[in-house]
Amino acid sequence: MRYINTLREGETIRNIYLCKGKRSAETRNGKPYDNLILQDKTGVLDGKVWDPNSGGIADYEEMDFIEVYGEVINYNNNLQLNIKQIRKAQEEEYAMADYLPTSEKNTEMMFRELMGYVGRIGNTYLKQMIEFYFVKDEAFIRRFKAHSAAKSVHHGFSGGLLEHTLSVVKFCEYMAGAYPILNRDLLCAAAICHDIGKVRELSAFPENDYTDDGQLLGHIVIGVEMVSDAVRSIPDFPERLASELKHCIVAHHGELEYGSPKKPALAEALALNFADCADAKMQTLTEIFKDKNSNDWLGYNRLFESNLRKTTMGI
Repeated sequence: MRYINTLREGETIRNIYLCKGKRSAETRNGKPYDNLILQDKTGVLDGKVWDPNSGGIADYEEMDFIEVYGEVINYNNNLQLNIKQIRKAQEEEYAMADYLPTSEKNTEMMFRELMGYVGRIGNTYLKQMIEFYFVKDEAFIRRFKAHSAAKSVHHGFSGGLLEHTLSVVKFCEYMAGAYPILNRDLLCAAAICHDIGKVRELSAFPENDYTDDGQLLGHIVIGVEMVSDAVRSIPDFPERLASELKHCIVAHHGELEYGSPKKPALAEALALNFADCADAKMQTLTEIFKDKNSNDWLGYNRLFESNLRKTTMGI
């Protein structure tokens, strides 16, 4: 097995990968070619089939496991595979565990740490609301531990949702201690629940793609609905507190153009937005810099609107 993160420019390889994406296109001269996204547990790799009608390209579909033969090249500072041969792999030829990108951190340890923050919530209503999912709903717990936080961009791996949530909670814990205007219980509860809608927005691996509800509603709306379901199960849950909690979730993307139906109107909502954005961007940088062994500039990045490079280490 040659993992994607071990590939180097100039190599010729033959290996099995998950065909995560397949799109047909045409060159400027009208010649057909296929764009592929190849995946294993270490990441993804762009693939190009410049002659899809050749005899070496067997029939295959998106989400098939395929054996590819081709040359690794460097295109715009990113590795790409020029594919000359493809065949569909048989089930006995691959192990599913090699193709699921997973968190480098221990899932069970992260979940126990997250539950430690739940245990420190003093407000009984907020604590019961969280326990509705994170203690009593075993099916939810299994999905939450194994789920990604995104289809791409950041934390797009199994365990990514848990890892992202824990990081956001830690950011919020710091801010609650540094700024007395923040209601720690409300902020912590909102941080724990801010992305629970993603267990329904995205399908499980290996697809990790948007569900119908994910396309139609999105994780923010789904998450507010889930919180509302939990709140209704708790007798005498204060309406004002429920609205404040739901507002934090509604506003956690910060801006209308980023998908939040409302901009932050509470200090806790603003703090949650900062924490969510900080962790998402730092993880995105982590994934961009991963396996980049040089300090060369990486070129313009649309997300950060800047040319990027790693810091010089060891000085």
